[in-house]
Amino acid sequence: MLVQTKQSDQTGVAHERVYRALRTRIMHGELEPGQSLTLRGLGKQFDVSMTPAREAVRRLVAEGALFLSSSGRVSTPELTNERIEELATVRALLEPELAMRALPRAHFALIERLETINNGVSQMVARQDASGYIRMNLEFHRTLYLRAQAPAILAMTETVWLQLGPTMRALYGRLKRTEPPYHHKLIIAALKAGDEPGLRLAVRTDVTQGLRMLKT
Repeated sequence: MLVQTKQSDQTGVAHERVYRALRTRIMHGELEPGQSLTLRGLGKQFDVSMTPAREAVRRLVAEGALFLSSSGRVSTPELTNERIEELATVRALLEPELAMRALPRAHFALIERLETINNGVSQMVARQDASGYIRMNLEFHRTLYLRAQAPAILAMTETVWLQLGPTMRALYGRLKRTEPPYHHKLIIAALKAGDEPGLRLAVRTDVTQGLRMLKT
């Protein structure tokens, strides 16, 4: 019985490790839209058996980060125009709300931290590092939204980010950025001024404008 319990615990730890690592890779755009994954390949990559790999995939399919076809093929989603518009709309609803809730707690140290992160975004643009750019961009938004003290809204927002990860990589390639997002500067300026309408507009535009350029 003790041996079975220990094996179960080890499987659980392995499953969580695979889940977290794969979730991060997807969210940061390290996988292309429509990229296929296999349980055997994941097991080899993370040095685990099929069971934890299967459990990690099952959780990510449930979150919309991976797609499971009727034939059993697992892949990152290829988003349609309708799906891109839906997710852009959800971001436009959730993220300005988080920013507004964070505004009363936007002390100087937070603003300074956002400026530092935005400099990091600039560095990723200069290196043409797509996944680094996505990672730093999300860090900019998450750092602000954590001040909202609204964990349920933030969790929903992160699920949207997860579903968009591979598509954001495609967006980066299409935009061919040469500088950090212009609206980040407007977000920081609105925080400094305590300008709630300006903050809402800057966040809404920042999180939807690029996505909608992907629609064909």
